[in-house]
Amino acid sequence: MTSAASAAQRLHDWLRPHRRVFVLTGAGISTGSGIPHYRDESGAWQRKPPIDFRAFTGDARARSRYWARSFVGWPAFDRAQPNAGHLALARWQQREPGHALVTQNVDALHSRAGSLDVVDLHGRLDEVVCLDCGARQPRAQVQERLMQDNPDWRDLDAAALPDGDADLDGLDFERFRIPPCAACAGMLKPDVVFFGENVPRARVSAAQQALAAADAMLVVGSSLMVYSGFRFARAAREAGLPLALLNRGVTRADDIATLKLEADCGATLDAALA
Repeated sequence: MTSAASAAQRLHDWLRPHRRVFVLTGAGISTGSGIPHYRDESGAWQRKPPIDFRAFTGDARARSRYWARSFVGWPAFDRAQPNAGHLALARWQQREPGHALVTQNVDALHSRAGSLDVVDLHGRLDEVVCLDCGARQPRAQVQERLMQDNPDWRDLDAAALPDGDADLDGLDFERFRIPPCAACAGMLKPDVVFFGENVPRARVSAAQQALAAADAMLVVGSSLMVYSGFRFARAAREAGLPLALLNRGVTRADDIATLKLEADCGATLDAALA
């Protein structure tokens, strides 16, 4: 593991000649905000993978289990604040607007830190969408409805998980009540990309356009094990762009990177982008 000071100097030197860096971030940048990450340093899942779209839409008990865990886990997730890494990237973008930021995270911490034109590749957990009519509403409103409909679940406490849910087992999830869409009584879902779903085309296109205009790519806090992120690293190298990785542990792009740094994301970015 490289020290943050050494990694920061190397990253600073690597970034210096570039004016249009395409930055892709993953869960590793948000661990400093108290949000757990999905994988260990070998890139393996630390827990069972998150719910997939077919289970959510096709299995009422799986859907109730998801929303119950999400209801209990949301308050801690919502309290998370941008850390030094988010803030450093935001200041850097404001100072040098040519840099683009795409995130695989659903925590909205980059936007809250002040980053410009963030592409939330996998959506945002603070928004809820109706799968039937497309109506949207803030998650805070849905949380209030869940609280009113499930008073017995208010005081439950459990370990937080990466997707804003909580580690609940052994409970009767079938009794957890999920409110329908207020507009059409349809099925509500957090506006995030579940496993088994495709990333919306508009987001992919926005990210591809940003990459096409870039002169380098920097990956922060992602193992790139999910193809939706890895494809940008591969496309960058195929286009001849330098590729830097700042991540604790292995990534799927280790063998094509031009710079690999294993160090703390927040401290490294804070010093490198000062």
